[in-house]
Amino acid sequence: MHARLWLWENPASFPELRPRRLRGHPVLRDLVAEARFHVEKLVQPVFIREELSRPRPLGSLPGLSAYGPESPELVEYIASAMDDGVKTFLVFGTPQRKTRLGDPAYDVNGVVQRSLRYVRRELGEEPLLVTDLCLCGYTDHGHCGVPRQHPQRGIVIDNDETLGLYTRIAVAQAEAGSDVIAPSGMMDGQVGAIRRALDDSGFSDVAIMSYSVKYASAFYGPFREAVDSSPRFGDRSTYQMDPRNRGEALKEALLDIGEGADILMVKPALAYLDVIYLLKESLPHYPLAAYSVSGEYLMVEALAEKGMADRIRLHMEVLTSIARAGADLIITYWAREAARVVKENGG
Repeated sequence: MHARLWLWENPASFPELRPRRLRGHPVLRDLVAEARFHVEKLVQPVFIREELSRPRPLGSLPGLSAYGPESPELVEYIASAMDDGVKTFLVFGTPQRKTRLGDPAYDVNGVVQRSLRYVRRELGEEPLLVTDLCLCGYTDHGHCGVPRQHPQRGIVIDNDETLGLYTRIAVAQAEAGSDVIAPSGMMDGQVGAIRRALDDSGFSDVAIMSYSVKYASAFYGPFREAVDSSPRFGDRSTYQMDPRNRGEALKEALLDIGEGADILMVKPALAYLDVIYLLKESLPHYPLAAYSVSGEYLMVEALAEKGMADRIRLHMEVLTSIARAGADLIITYWAREAARVVKENGG
Protein backbone atom coordinates (compact mmCIF):
# COMPACT_ATOMS: atom_id res chain seq x y z
CA MET A 1 0.00 0.00 0.00
CA HIS A 2 1.21 3.50 -0.77
CA ALA A 3 2.71 5.13 2.34
CA ARG A 4 0.26 8.02 2.46
CA LEU A 5 -2.75 5.67 2.37
CA TRP A 6 -1.28 3.36 5.00
CA LEU A 7 -0.64 6.30 7.31
CA TRP A 8 -3.96 8.10 7.09
CA GLU A 9 -6.19 5.00 6.89
CA ASN A 10 -4.70 3.53 10.07
CA PRO A 11 -4.84 6.33 12.68
CA ALA A 12 -5.01 3.79 15.51
CA SER A 13 -1.44 2.81 14.62
CA PHE A 14 -0.28 6.18 15.91
CA PRO A 15 -1.59 6.52 19.47
CA GLU A 16 1.03 9.13 20.41
CA LEU A 17 -0.02 11.56 17.67
CA ARG A 18 -1.68 14.72 19.02
CA PRO A 19 -2.22 17.31 16.25
CA ARG A 20 -3.05 20.06 18.79
CA ARG A 21 0.61 20.25 19.80
CA LEU A 22 1.21 22.20 16.60
CA ARG A 23 -1.59 24.70 17.30
CA GLY A 24 -0.78 26.01 20.78
CA HIS A 25 1.82 28.65 19.84
CA PRO A 26 1.16 31.24 17.13
CA VAL A 27 4.70 31.02 15.78
CA LEU A 28 4.45 27.23 15.62
CA ARG A 29 1.21 27.51 13.66
CA ASP A 30 2.97 29.73 11.13
CA LEU A 31 5.91 27.37 11.07
CA VAL A 32 3.90 24.35 9.92
CA ALA A 33 1.30 26.15 7.77
CA GLU A 34 0.80 24.41 4.41
CA ALA A 35 2.07 27.23 2.21
CA ARG A 36 5.08 28.21 0.14
CA PHE A 37 8.31 29.64 1.51
CA HIS A 38 7.91 32.64 3.81
CA VAL A 39 10.13 34.30 6.39
CA GLU A 40 8.05 32.61 9.10
CA LYS A 41 9.35 29.29 7.77
CA LEU A 42 12.99 30.09 8.59
CA VAL A 43 14.76 28.76 11.68
CA GLN A 44 17.95 30.44 12.93
CA PRO A 45 20.49 28.27 14.80
CA VAL A 46 21.97 29.87 17.92
CA PHE A 47 25.20 28.73 19.54
CA ILE A 48 25.70 28.92 23.31
CA ARG A 49 29.05 28.25 24.98
CA GLU A 50 29.11 27.93 28.73
CA GLU A 51 32.49 29.61 29.27
CA LEU A 52 31.69 32.81 27.39
CA SER A 53 30.82 36.13 28.97
CA ARG A 54 31.03 38.01 25.66
CA PRO A 55 30.16 36.93 22.10
CA ARG A 56 32.87 35.07 20.21
CA PRO A 57 32.90 34.94 16.38
CA LEU A 58 32.78 31.41 14.99
CA GLY A 59 35.76 31.05 12.70
CA SER A 60 34.28 28.08 10.87
CA LEU A 61 30.95 29.85 10.27
CA PRO A 62 31.69 33.42 9.12
CA GLY A 63 29.10 35.96 10.16
CA LEU A 64 27.98 33.97 13.20
CA SER A 65 28.98 34.13 16.86
CA ALA A 66 28.60 32.04 19.99
CA TYR A 67 27.07 33.60 23.10
CA GLY A 68 27.22 33.08 26.82
CA PRO A 69 24.17 31.38 28.37
CA GLU A 70 23.12 34.50 30.28
CA SER A 71 24.65 37.28 28.22
CA PRO A 72 22.68 40.39 27.24
CA GLU A 73 24.07 40.01 23.71
CA LEU A 74 22.23 36.70 23.36
CA VAL A 75 18.90 38.37 24.06
CA GLU A 76 19.81 41.29 21.82
CA TYR A 77 20.62 38.92 18.96
CA ILE A 78 17.35 37.01 19.26
CA ALA A 79 15.29 40.19 19.67
CA SER A 80 16.96 41.76 16.64
CA ALA A 81 16.36 38.66 14.52
CA MET A 82 12.72 38.72 15.57
CA ASP A 83 12.48 42.32 14.43
CA ASP A 84 13.73 41.13 11.05
CA GLY A 85 10.97 38.51 10.93
CA VAL A 86 12.65 35.33 12.21
CA LYS A 87 10.64 33.94 15.12
CA THR A 88 12.12 30.45 15.60
CA PHE A 89 15.54 29.57 17.02
CA LEU A 90 17.32 26.22 17.23
CA VAL A 91 19.57 26.25 20.30
CA PHE A 92 22.88 24.35 20.52
CA GLY A 93 24.99 24.25 23.66
CA THR A 94 28.64 23.52 24.39
CA PRO A 95 29.55 22.90 28.05
CA GLN A 96 32.86 23.56 29.74
CA ARG A 97 32.97 20.03 31.14
CA LYS A 98 32.57 16.93 28.95
CA THR A 99 32.10 13.43 30.33
CA ARG A 100 31.75 9.86 29.07
CA LEU A 101 27.96 9.92 29.54
CA GLY A 102 27.44 13.59 28.72
CA ASP A 103 25.63 14.32 31.99
CA PRO A 104 26.04 18.13 31.65
CA ALA A 105 23.40 17.86 28.91
CA TYR A 106 20.63 17.12 31.43
CA ASP A 107 21.95 19.11 34.38
CA VAL A 108 19.29 21.56 35.56
CA ASN A 109 21.96 24.25 35.34
CA GLY A 110 23.36 23.02 32.04
CA VAL A 111 24.32 25.51 29.35
CA VAL A 112 21.13 25.13 27.27
CA GLN A 113 18.83 25.09 30.28
CA ARG A 114 20.38 28.29 31.66
CA SER A 115 20.07 30.04 28.30
CA LEU A 116 16.42 29.00 27.90
CA ARG A 117 15.44 30.35 31.31
CA TYR A 118 17.31 33.58 30.67
CA VAL A 119 15.72 34.18 27.28
CA ARG A 120 12.27 33.42 28.69
CA ARG A 121 12.79 35.91 31.52
CA GLU A 122 13.86 38.62 29.10
CA LEU A 123 11.67 37.96 26.05
CA GLY A 124 8.74 35.94 27.38
CA GLU A 125 6.92 33.40 25.21
CA GLU A 126 7.17 35.19 21.87
CA PRO A 127 10.25 33.46 20.42
CA LEU A 128 9.73 29.81 19.52
CA LEU A 129 12.65 27.99 21.13
CA VAL A 130 13.68 24.65 19.66
CA THR A 131 16.40 22.69 21.45
CA ASP A 132 18.75 20.26 19.79
CA LEU A 133 18.89 17.06 21.84
CA CYS A 134 22.03 15.01 21.51
CA LEU A 135 25.13 13.98 23.45
CA CYS A 136 27.97 14.54 20.97
CA GLY A 137 28.73 18.06 22.20
CA TYR A 138 28.68 16.93 25.84
CA THR A 139 30.73 13.72 25.72
CA ASP A 140 34.50 13.46 25.94
CA HIS A 141 34.46 10.98 23.02
CA GLY A 142 32.26 13.05 20.70
CA HIS A 143 29.69 10.37 19.91
CA CYS A 144 25.92 10.74 20.12
CA GLY A 145 25.46 7.93 22.63
CA VAL A 146 27.00 5.71 25.28
CA PRO A 147 30.03 3.67 24.14
CA ARG A 148 30.52 0.08 25.19
CA GLN A 149 32.89 -2.73 24.29
CA HIS A 150 31.49 -5.31 21.89
CA PRO A 151 33.21 -8.74 21.88
CA GLN A 152 33.55 -8.82 18.08
CA ARG A 153 33.10 -5.26 16.85
CA GLY A 154 35.16 -3.27 19.32
CA ILE A 155 33.64 -0.08 20.70
CA VAL A 156 30.00 0.43 19.70
CA ILE A 157 27.31 2.92 20.68
CA ASP A 158 24.70 1.35 22.97
CA ASN A 159 21.31 2.32 21.56
CA ASP A 160 19.05 1.49 24.50
CA GLU A 161 21.27 2.87 27.25
CA THR A 162 21.50 6.08 25.26
CA LEU A 163 17.70 6.40 25.14
CA GLY A 164 17.56 6.71 28.93
CA LEU A 165 19.88 9.71 28.78
CA TYR A 166 17.91 11.29 25.95
CA THR A 167 14.73 11.21 28.03
CA ARG A 168 16.48 13.02 30.88
CA ILE A 169 17.73 15.71 28.51
CA ALA A 170 14.26 16.17 26.98
CA VAL A 171 12.59 16.69 30.34
CA ALA A 172 15.33 19.08 31.50
CA GLN A 173 14.96 21.15 28.32
CA ALA A 174 11.16 21.21 28.56
CA GLU A 175 11.31 22.29 32.21
CA ALA A 176 13.62 25.15 31.23
CA GLY A 177 11.22 26.46 28.57
CA SER A 178 11.77 24.60 25.29
CA ASP A 179 8.78 24.66 22.95
CA VAL A 180 10.06 21.94 20.63
CA ILE A 181 12.53 19.14 21.33
CA ALA A 182 14.69 18.17 18.34
CA PRO A 183 16.46 14.82 18.88
CA SER A 184 19.38 14.47 16.46
CA GLY A 185 21.18 11.33 17.63
CA MET A 186 19.54 8.83 15.22
CA MET A 187 19.06 6.19 17.91
CA ASP A 188 16.31 3.67 17.14
CA GLY A 189 13.24 4.41 19.26
CA GLN A 190 14.41 7.85 20.40
CA VAL A 191 11.20 9.68 19.49
CA GLY A 192 8.95 7.23 21.31
CA ALA A 193 11.12 7.26 24.43
CA ILE A 194 11.20 11.07 24.49
CA ARG A 195 7.45 11.36 23.83
CA ARG A 196 6.64 9.08 26.74
CA ALA A 197 9.03 10.91 29.05
CA LEU A 198 7.59 14.31 28.14
CA ASP A 199 4.00 13.12 28.59
CA ASP A 200 4.76 11.43 31.90
CA SER A 201 6.39 14.64 33.16
CA GLY A 202 3.44 16.87 32.25
CA PHE A 203 4.83 18.22 28.96
CA SER A 204 2.35 16.72 26.51
CA ASP A 205 2.13 20.07 24.71
CA VAL A 206 5.86 20.17 23.93
CA ALA A 207 6.34 19.11 20.31
CA ILE A 208 9.05 16.89 18.81
CA MET A 209 10.86 17.85 15.61
CA SER A 210 12.86 14.73 14.88
CA TYR A 211 16.04 14.57 12.84
CA SER A 212 14.29 11.63 11.18
CA VAL A 213 16.53 11.40 8.12
CA LYS A 214 20.04 12.41 9.12
CA TYR A 215 22.82 11.20 6.86
CA ALA A 216 26.41 10.36 7.80
CA SER A 217 27.50 13.35 5.76
CA ALA A 218 30.82 15.05 5.09
CA PHE A 219 29.04 18.42 5.13
CA TYR A 220 29.08 18.78 8.95
CA GLY A 221 32.71 19.79 9.46
CA PRO A 222 32.31 23.54 10.12
CA PHE A 223 29.52 22.88 12.65
CA ARG A 224 31.52 20.25 14.50
CA GLU A 225 34.41 22.67 14.81
CA ALA A 226 32.07 25.37 16.10
CA VAL A 227 30.63 23.20 18.88
CA ASP A 228 33.63 20.88 19.43
CA SER A 229 31.64 17.73 18.67
CA SER A 230 33.86 15.70 16.33
CA PRO A 231 34.09 12.01 17.29
CA ARG A 232 37.39 11.10 18.96
CA PHE A 233 37.32 7.61 17.47
CA GLY A 234 35.62 6.04 14.47
CA ASP A 235 32.71 7.84 12.84
CA ARG A 236 28.91 7.91 13.08
CA SER A 237 28.10 5.66 10.15
CA THR A 238 26.69 2.92 12.42
CA TYR A 239 23.79 5.14 13.46
CA GLN A 240 23.47 7.95 10.92
CA MET A 241 22.08 7.03 7.50
CA ASP A 242 24.15 5.84 4.56
CA PRO A 243 24.23 8.58 1.86
CA ARG A 244 23.62 5.90 -0.79
CA ASN A 245 20.14 5.12 0.59
CA ARG A 246 16.96 6.90 -0.45
CA GLY A 247 14.11 4.48 0.26
CA GLU A 248 15.35 3.99 3.80
CA ALA A 249 14.48 7.63 4.45
CA LEU A 250 10.79 6.85 4.15
CA LYS A 251 11.11 3.96 6.59
CA GLU A 252 12.84 6.21 9.13
CA ALA A 253 10.17 8.89 8.71
CA LEU A 254 7.29 6.44 9.16
CA LEU A 255 8.88 4.97 12.27
CA ASP A 256 9.22 8.44 13.80
CA ILE A 257 5.61 9.28 12.98
CA GLY A 258 4.52 6.06 14.65
CA GLU A 259 6.49 7.03 17.76
CA GLY A 260 4.90 10.46 17.99
CA ALA A 261 7.05 12.90 16.00
CA ASP A 262 5.21 16.13 15.18
CA ILE A 263 7.65 17.42 12.54
CA LEU A 264 10.10 15.43 10.39
CA MET A 265 13.50 16.63 9.23
CA VAL A 266 15.98 15.84 6.45
CA LYS A 267 19.63 16.72 7.04
CA PRO A 268 21.61 17.82 5.03
CA ALA A 269 19.37 19.56 2.52
CA LEU A 270 21.15 20.57 -0.70
CA ALA A 271 22.66 17.17 -1.52
CA TYR A 272 19.40 15.43 -0.57
CA LEU A 273 16.72 17.39 -2.41
CA ASP A 274 15.46 14.14 -3.89
CA VAL A 275 14.90 12.80 -0.38
CA ILE A 276 13.02 15.94 0.64
CA TYR A 277 10.83 15.53 -2.43
CA LEU A 278 10.26 11.83 -1.72
CA LEU A 279 9.10 12.47 1.83
CA LYS A 280 6.83 15.36 0.90
CA GLU A 281 5.24 13.39 -1.94
CA SER A 282 4.76 10.33 0.24
CA LEU A 283 3.62 12.18 3.37
CA PRO A 284 2.05 15.38 2.01
CA HIS A 285 0.15 16.33 5.16
CA TYR A 286 3.09 16.00 7.53
CA PRO A 287 5.26 19.06 8.36
CA LEU A 288 8.74 18.60 6.88
CA ALA A 289 11.86 20.50 7.86
CA ALA A 290 15.16 20.60 5.99
CA TYR A 291 18.46 21.56 7.59
CA SER A 292 20.80 23.49 5.29
CA VAL A 293 23.99 22.53 7.10
CA SER A 294 27.30 24.22 7.79
CA GLY A 295 29.12 22.83 4.76
CA GLU A 296 26.41 24.14 2.45
CA TYR A 297 26.57 27.55 4.11
CA LEU A 298 30.34 27.69 3.90
CA MET A 299 30.40 26.74 0.21
CA VAL A 300 28.31 29.80 -0.59
CA GLU A 301 30.41 32.01 1.65
CA ALA A 302 33.63 30.74 0.06
CA LEU A 303 32.38 31.38 -3.47
CA ALA A 304 31.30 34.89 -2.52
CA GLU A 305 34.58 35.57 -0.73
CA LYS A 306 36.49 34.66 -3.91
CA GLY A 307 34.26 36.93 -5.98
CA MET A 308 32.86 34.01 -7.96
CA ALA A 309 29.21 34.47 -7.02
CA ASP A 310 26.77 37.04 -5.73
CA ARG A 311 26.41 36.12 -2.07
CA ILE A 312 22.77 37.14 -1.67
CA ARG A 313 21.59 35.59 -4.93
CA LEU A 314 23.36 32.31 -4.24
CA HIS A 315 22.07 31.97 -0.68
CA MET A 316 18.53 32.75 -1.83
CA GLU A 317 18.84 30.27 -4.69
CA VAL A 318 19.85 27.52 -2.27
CA LEU A 319 16.96 28.28 0.08
CA THR A 320 14.50 28.45 -2.80
CA SER A 321 15.63 25.06 -4.08
CA ILE A 322 15.01 23.52 -0.68
CA ALA A 323 11.53 25.01 -0.49
CA ARG A 324 10.82 23.93 -4.06
CA ALA A 325 11.78 20.35 -3.23
CA GLY A 326 9.02 20.33 -0.63
CA ALA A 327 10.41 21.58 2.68
CA ASP A 328 7.83 23.36 4.79
CA LEU A 329 10.43 24.99 7.02
CA ILE A 330 14.15 25.55 6.58
CA ILE A 331 16.86 25.61 9.23
CA THR A 332 19.66 27.77 7.91
CA TYR A 333 22.57 29.79 9.26
CA TRP A 334 21.44 32.51 6.85
CA ALA A 335 17.90 32.82 8.21
CA ARG A 336 18.25 36.32 9.62
CA GLU A 337 19.93 37.67 6.48
CA ALA A 338 17.32 36.00 4.26
CA ALA A 339 14.56 37.66 6.28
CA ARG A 340 16.22 41.04 5.76
CA VAL A 341 16.45 40.44 2.02
CA VAL A 342 12.77 39.53 1.86
CA LYS A 343 11.84 42.59 3.91
CA GLU A 344 13.96 44.91 1.75
CA ASN A 345 12.25 43.53 -1.34
CA GLY A 346 8.80 44.04 0.08
CA GLY A 347 8.15 40.36 0.77
